[in-house]
Amino acid sequence: MSRYFIEVAYNGKNYAGFQIQDNAQTIQSEVEKALQIFFKQEIKLTGSSRTDTGVHALQNFFHFDTELEVNVNIIYNLNAILPPDIVIKNIELTTQAAHSRFDAISREYKYSIYQFKDPFINNQAYYYPYSLNFELLQRAASIIPEYNDFTTFSKRNTQVQSFNCVVINSEWVKDGELLIYKVKANRFLRGMVRGLVGTMLQVGREKITIDDFRSVIEAKDCSKANFSVPGHGLLLVKVNYPLP
Repeated sequence: MSRYFIEVAYNGKNYAGFQIQDNAQTIQSEVEKALQIFFKQEIKLTGSSRTDTGVHALQNFFHFDTELEVNVNIIYNLNAILPPDIVIKNIELTTQAAHSRFDAISREYKYSIYQFKDPFINNQAYYYPYSLNFELLQRAASIIPEYNDFTTFSKRNTQVQSFNCVVINSEWVKDGELLIYKVKANRFLRGMVRGLVGTMLQVGREKITIDDFRSVIEAKDCSKANFSVPGHGLLLVKVNYPLP
């Protein structure tokens, strides 16, 4: 039995998230379907990082075990089977002990906002036509790595045993007309990035102060956070693993 990692990228607009769900079209269900068509047998995948409905990824991973012969030449065939908004970028043989989820040491996300109507980016960024104090956004982002408990920014009905995360980098940047929140952490909770962004936007609109933002974090109460920003502005940029 051999273990393989699959690297994928996708536009999440048409999917109910990354992980397989009953009666829903997801990234995992589409990749498993393509593998079954090609290999003519069921192959179960394990994912590295869950993404919600509508969220995109430049890089995400699955792993799977099989006794079948697998080589990189099948990537072309699998991509021909997959819908155009999902692509397999690489398939690599790994050790039997390697795990796409538990071996990841960090993930990197970005959330993009635009404030002037643009039909060419409306599916990859959030149209937010309100005045924002960019300096306040930056200040809010800069204090996030001071904290470890992000209970406030985890949606309810999650099965995690800990709400602690180590945030390595947190910043707002400008890229042309886009405002982009970039964040890197060892792990993320369900809805965490969207909760952080939605709440920081309240700071940027001067509806709450920096001290209020700290109080929201310290409350450890998800009813205090703003999760209203849509999934399509969120992009999983990279999943990082230890160097071999």
